[in-house]
Amino acid sequence: MSTDNQPVYLIVGGSGGIGAEVTRQLVANGAVVVVTGRDRARLATIGSETGAITLELEAKNSTAVDAVLQYIDANFGHLDGVVNCAGSILLKPAHLISDHEFAETLALNLTTAFNVLRASTRMLMRQSGGGSIVLCSSVAARRGLLNHEAIAAAKAGVEGLALAAAASYARYKVRVNCVAPGLTRTNLTQSLTHNDAIAKASAALHPLGRIGEPSEVGSAICWLLNSQQAWITGQVIGVDGGLGSVQARG
Repeated sequence: MSTDNQPVYLIVGGSGGIGAEVTRQLVANGAVVVVTGRDRARLATIGSETGAITLELEAKNSTAVDAVLQYIDANFGHLDGVVNCAGSILLKPAHLISDHEFAETLALNLTTAFNVLRASTRMLMRQSGGGSIVLCSSVAARRGLLNHEAIAAAKAGVEGLALAAAASYARYKVRVNCVAPGLTRTNLTQSLTHNDAIAKASAALHPLGRIGEPSEVGSAICWLLNSQQAWITGQVIGVDGGLGSVQARG
């Protein structure tokens, strides 16, 4: 399949709200997009809507992630950027979190990020032009939030992974950055955003006074993927309504 004049991107966890929005924006700008996820029905929907290539993937499985990169290499011969949107939310204080819940939170958020980064750098570092990797963190990694112990630990690990990888692969022109959203209106967060009391309280925490939308986080990711941002690496960009750095309104 010839894609010499088209950028090729891989979106892992692309069946979720943010990943689907990234896919829409990239396809609209003429890119070839390979979208992976665990939800077959949602993958089919985004594939039908955008024309993106869809593959089922359990990103906790490193062998399966490696196979997706091998598929891209064999079919397209190049890769311009990768996004890992795989993740989860667990809101409990530490003393109520089981060993299984903590391990699963780390696996869904940190292990997936590591698997995706390791597999994609193996391909990107062989290319003369390098490429861009964007990982998804959370405002909770940098600001203490009630009942966020497990997810904060996992996402802080993602940020550390991104910074170290940015240093390791800069010589190959591979850029590694993170976006760190605040509460965003997606399927993953609907138990929070569909509860009026919780949604109102969360909106009040954010200095801009509202919950984020997937398109806003997606735009930041697409911006980091673009080759015009070739001098940006090792950054964690808050897409959080100011929550990570600004005092909420009094």
